[in-house]
Amino acid sequence: MEAEIAGRPLRINDPAPDFEAPSTQGPLKLSNYKDKWVVLFSHPADFTPVCSTEFAAFSRRWPDFSKRGVQLIGISVDSVQAHLGWIDSIQRNLDVQVPFPVVADLDMTVSRLFGMIHPSASATATVRCVFFIDPKQVVRAIIYYPMQVGRSMDEILRVVDALQLVDGKAVSTPADWKPGDSVVVPAPGTVEAMAKRKAGEDGLEVKDWYLSLKKLPA
Repeated sequence: MEAEIAGRPLRINDPAPDFEAPSTQGPLKLSNYKDKWVVLFSHPADFTPVCSTEFAAFSRRWPDFSKRGVQLIGISVDSVQAHLGWIDSIQRNLDVQVPFPVVADLDMTVSRLFGMIHPSASATATVRCVFFIDPKQVVRAIIYYPMQVGRSMDEILRVVDALQLVDGKAVSTPADWKPGDSVVVPAPGTVEAMAKRKAGEDGLEVKDWYLSLKKLPA
């Protein structure tokens, strides 16, 4: 699997590279989470201010991820012992327990597999990456943030909701979509279907033949 992405950055719809590494909850193998959605996210370093706020935020939203069937996995190039000390500090200072595993990637093997090391930002620290991995272990979306900018939990959950929706309903989601909003239906593929769409179809909000929206049942 690694050979399929060797020599180029990991891309959307690539198979997620499998790995086995130590974590704060024992040895972790990505392929053990097959049949689940996974949000794998990296942080530059333990005991850093922005990362601490993010870990607290991910932890507080853990129930929201869990009810969507999503496994959170954190990772950085720090050791398990550093992770444990940092998690303890977060619990004491930010009053939240970290319920998900945090992978220790001291030799940067996993970070390099996933393209988390951006040399222009740092030669030895992972930038803030978020990888959305579906139950078939395919990378479905990737978001990168600079080291100085914290992530939005609402946006990460929104992407999860959108991916799960489009997989189940064969639709697309428009800009700024949120659960409950109208979705985009596929454009017609023939002249006859285009004419029918322009004439108006029941249940569709037709903006033009190529852009139509509809409400899904609650």
